Amino acid sequence: MKSIRFLSLTASLLAASIAWAEPAKEELDACCQAEVDSAPFTQLSLYQLDATYTSDSGQTVSLGDFRGRPVVVTMFFASCGYACPLLVSDMTKIKEFLPAEIRDDVALVLVSFDVERDTPEALHQYKSDRMLDDQWILLHGNDDAVSELAALLGVKYKLENNGMYSHSNLITVLNSEGEIVHQRGGLKGGLEETARAIVGVVNQE
Repeated sequence: MKSIRFLSLTASLLAASIAWAEPAKEELDACCQAEVDSAPFTQLSLYQLDATYTSDSGQTVSLGDFRGRPVVVTMFFASCGYACPLLVSDMTKIKEFLPAEIRDDVALVLVSFDVERDTPEALHQYKSDRMLDDQWILLHGNDDAVSELAALLGVKYKLENNGMYSHSNLITVLNSEGEIVHQRGGLKGGLEETARAIVGVVNQE
């Protein structure tokens, strides 16, 4: 069942060809919000994935737990000395570009592909060392969870002989339903565009 769901989601994302247009939404009364929260995920939602992770605070987390808010997600590894610190810096700057009234409503998520070294305890230390606040959620998963998410995000990574990883540098914006609406590739640059994508997500809700 898991592999069938993964293949179906992969096919849906490929069919979308990274044209992540969000379908129009009808306005909902407050009384109907509980029904929205329990509704099935959309065809393009990454929140269909069954995998669970452990956060830097030791909590069990599934991607669907982020439903209802914009998410900025990056895959990284804590011992990276160059690209990953820049990715974290870029995410911080993206947050700074957001209007003050929505700035604190966005989840900033880092998912490690170093499943051996980046334990929840190591991620907690990384978060503390870089003075990241509670808006940041760092996730540790097993090999299957990490490789599955990487494939759907379009992130490539490889463990090199020196123990470091070569990897894609990709920041992804998810809407409240877990659909990809924007991706920024590379390092630096494109930060205001990414912030505008997040604002667009909020305005469509």
